[in-house]
Amino acid sequence: MNCEIAIVGGGIVGLATGLAIVTRKPGTTVCVLEKEQTLGSHQTGNNSGVIHSGLYYKPGSAKALTCVEGARRMVEFCKEYGIAHDICGKIVVATTVAELPALAELFRRGKANAVAGIEEIGPERIREIEPHAAGIRALWVPSTGIVDYVAVAQKYAELITVKGGSVFTGTKVLSIRRDSNGEEIIATTTNEFRAKTLINCAGLHSDRVARLSGAKPDAKIVPFRGQYYQLKPAAQRLVKGLIYPVPDARFPFLGVHFTRMVSGGVEAGPNAVLALKREGYADYAFDARDAFESLTYPGFWRMAAKYWRVGISETLRSFSKTAFVRALQKLVPEIKGDDIESFGAGVRAQALLNDGSLVDDFKIVRDEHAVHVLNAPSPAATASLAIGERIADLLN
Repeated sequence: MNCEIAIVGGGIVGLATGLAIVTRKPGTTVCVLEKEQTLGSHQTGNNSGVIHSGLYYKPGSAKALTCVEGARRMVEFCKEYGIAHDICGKIVVATTVAELPALAELFRRGKANAVAGIEEIGPERIREIEPHAAGIRALWVPSTGIVDYVAVAQKYAELITVKGGSVFTGTKVLSIRRDSNGEEIIATTTNEFRAKTLINCAGLHSDRVARLSGAKPDAKIVPFRGQYYQLKPAAQRLVKGLIYPVPDARFPFLGVHFTRMVSGGVEAGPNAVLALKREGYADYAFDARDAFESLTYPGFWRMAAKYWRVGISETLRSFSKTAFVRALQKLVPEIKGDDIESFGAGVRAQALLNDGSLVDDFKIVRDEHAVHVLNAPSPAATASLAIGERIADLLN
């Protein structure tokens, strides 16, 4: 099958990119290739469902710029197409004096990123917003919301087809080669696709797809598994909206937190530990190839040497419900072990450099025949419409 642009990956970023292209350039033939039978099966459908405000990100970074714009546009999109969402706001809580400088830095970043309505609050205001939360100071971020990202992704796909594009599920890419005319020949489990341009939005497998196409990415995807719990119905009264800790600035992870879900209920988590399978959502999931690639990558061991204390703490929370509950109790002291139950897991596709550095910003690389999205973890879902348009701009 011939097309002008082939997009590998039917997650929210790949679909947003396809939508941006067919909207901006009507008549362009776009094919989105998704290996699963359903769209948004991985990072899109296994996250907290938060519409992030842009609070955490370094001013001027791609994350900051696309998140603030993307959040606004995500809300507009959901309103236009009747997708369930709620701008419920969140608080980021400092529970010790030692966390106050980091909280102040978050406030500075939020202001620099033009996050709407952000304010620093004290204990009395904390109790007004979240009566059961602990904290000596906090940031109130009223522009943060929650949404069903799978529903968003499905609507993107619907609009792509309405505008003349095509979305293929159950279509796993097996090989990619370039012919003498400079076209990409993409062999899949269902068909062969010929495209002038390849866009790699393969998420957990983005580095592998890049290498299949002949690129040599300088980062490897190292997957991190995040386990979630949910509050039992009787305990859901303890959380009104979203309650977050002050994150460790050295890491792109936000710490275990409470999130009210748009479908109802409250989830708690996730932690962040090395996943031994890139799509390892089940406890003790293991894939020999995935584990071998991570554990033989020098960058992983350099990272582990720097941050082993944090790694031990995160791993302990993964294996010990008691340790997980202790982390939650820092935010909501009334939480007890009997108040929570297991609620699945997500796997984050985190790009890691050979020197052990975690890639903090989005990483999108353009070469002569392809665009590779090599790092697009949170807040990529929030920012998806803005990211899709940025990728579309690279094709000009």
